[in-house]
Amino acid sequence: MSDHCRVIAVCGHEAAHGEALRGLVDPAVIVVPSGRELYRSVAGLTRRGERGCVVPMTLGRDPELVADTARTLGALPTAERSGTVLARPFGTSQHLIGWLRAAASRVPATSALLVTAPSGDPFDDAELYRVASLVRRHGRHSSVEVAFSGGDPDPAEGVRRCRLLGATRVVLVPAAFALPQVPDGSGAHVACAGPPVPPAALARVLAERVADAGRRWSERGDDGIATGLAAADGHGHSHTHPPGEEHDHVRGHGHPHPHQHPHVHGAGRVIRSTV
Repeated sequence: MSDHCRVIAVCGHEAAHGEALRGLVDPAVIVVPSGRELYRSVAGLTRRGERGCVVPMTLGRDPELVADTARTLGALPTAERSGTVLARPFGTSQHLIGWLRAAASRVPATSALLVTAPSGDPFDDAELYRVASLVRRHGRHSSVEVAFSGGDPDPAEGVRRCRLLGATRVVLVPAAFALPQVPDGSGAHVACAGPPVPPAALARVLAERVADAGRRWSERGDDGIATGLAAADGHGHSHTHPPGEEHDHVRGHGHPHPHQHPHVHGAGRVIRSTV
């Protein structure tokens, strides 16, 4: 991609549909939720003769965001997305585990960790339990619980569970760009560890994703859309059917036109070898 490529950060529940990135990314980055706003932003760049690179802002718990972004780009007439490519997602679950382990390493071992994120669908939420389990297994904290903003258990219930397990200090460790609200009146000292990816690291990873997308386009003419469409394969309802039952791999998105999802609810190190 050229030096004048505009970066579009497309956001789902992990970034509060874009609100959580305000102030974290460079003002030149276009921050939009998936669906219609992404469609309009890409078409607008093309009309102005600008090139764009769309980066799905998931930390690994929202593969449907990647697939939905690819569907939205694919729905644009070729002339309206000329020069715009789809980058690989910002992060994967493995990156998230590394970022959370780095954050946990700065928290005293006597504290309980409460890994928190905005609630997604049941499969996205189940992934957070897996991530938290690996953070606990490879860390030094004996108490690692999970809570969901706008979900069950919520952070207040998560803190209560930590207290029942004997914790007198609880540190909320965000597993998303959106930071949780620290619950009041919990009876325990509660703090928040801050965002999993600080602004400087966030800018570096974004730049790497854009550079990688540019190389794929320059070397192979790959705009990233085909890869993005397959991002949610193996994730979700289509893989909970009994063996032999017919099912598809599109989780409620059989239509290619742009659309908006309803809103259901209101400093770590970068893994250098894998980002």
